[in-house]
Amino acid sequence: MPVTSADIALAERLADAAGAAILPYFRAEHGVEAKDDQSPVTLADRAAEEAMRKLIIAERPMDGIQGEEFGVREGTSGRVWVLDPIDGTRAFIAGRPIFGTLIALIEGGWPLLGIIDQPVTRERWLGVMGRPTLFNGKPAETRRCRDLKDAILGTTSPALFEDDQLHAFEHLDAAVMSVVLGGDCYNYGCVASGWMDVVVEAGLKLHDFAALVPIVEGAGGRMCDWQGDPLHAGSNGEVIAAGDPARVEEILEALACRGDHQHGH
Repeated sequence: MPVTSADIALAERLADAAGAAILPYFRAEHGVEAKDDQSPVTLADRAAEEAMRKLIIAERPMDGIQGEEFGVREGTSGRVWVLDPIDGTRAFIAGRPIFGTLIALIEGGWPLLGIIDQPVTRERWLGVMGRPTLFNGKPAETRRCRDLKDAILGTTSPALFEDDQLHAFEHLDAAVMSVVLGGDCYNYGCVASGWMDVVVEAGLKLHDFAALVPIVEGAGGRMCDWQGDPLHAGSNGEVIAAGDPARVEEILEALACRGDHQHGH
């Protein structure tokens, strides 16, 4: 089922609701706790996801919901809203406005619509499959990258890679001009807007990457896994975003150097 203007309007309202829930906690008392996997969660994460879920249940009771903080709510429409209220909780806790709310609409496991919303800087990327990506309402475009040695590469943290993934990443690191660390979902917005060239990450869950796919691809870039396959609900969490699709083969080649051992998924 194609994305309708009503779907887009609802997604934008979800982002507005999440932002309104997050802002009072930014650089304020946010009640940080460690989750079971030791990743941080705050009152803002929970308040933002609750606000979004409430809206979806009221307006789209047949749709499923899959959120980072409150899990899965089954639906019957075949469509699922995938929510990450604060992607980049560590940045949020540190008072750095490079986190974002991620909202995706998927059908059959494939992302159709995505939003990255940064409520502090009031920046929003909206991607819809088959349409140009918008950044604050104006078209966003990735930039061409003639050579990998001219590329700016981003990743959130090398500590998030397993040993063989880190080995592969270091090969790519050696092939590019510079690497920026930190940034979570914000980096993918920067790729879509043509300010960065490549993002490579591993260990991502569906709520971390579903929204990014329509945004990067609608701006002229390409997203895939480390084998070059398109991203969907069954992907293993190894993610590449390339502003210039012409560089994907070289990126895949660099990442194929995983050292002597392969790890299973």
